[in-house]
Amino acid sequence: MSTQTAINLQDRLEDLFSYIREGRILDAIKEFYSEDAAMQENDQLPTVGRKANLEREKQFLNTVKEWKRFDVTAKGAGDDVTFYETVMDWVATDGTPVHVEQIVVAKWRDGRIIHERYYHNP
Repeated sequence: MSTQTAINLQDRLEDLFSYIREGRILDAIKEFYSEDAAMQENDQLPTVGRKANLEREKQFLNTVKEWKRFDVTAKGAGDDVTFYETVMDWVATDGTPVHVEQIVVAKWRDGRIIHERYYHNP
């Protein structure tokens, strides 16, 4: 198993952002996450496995009526690790506007995310 170069991970990260901006979030999980990927919100227990994370993300997307904003305000890549800071706005299915600012830290293996953690104020 070889370490990804920062440039390769920067490219992968930019590709991931493109998927998200295009609303292809479920496709992004299939393309960028390993079969055994773990996704974690703050200090909650992680959801483990691509299939479980696809289901979790489908449930989340069912609460979104309209995406308004996905802006990346900072990003970085190193040895098998990336981070980005993002600001997101959407309208929930009940009409409530939602605003989230978060930091996302991902650990990579062979070009796919193996662990991703979201840090935000709930």
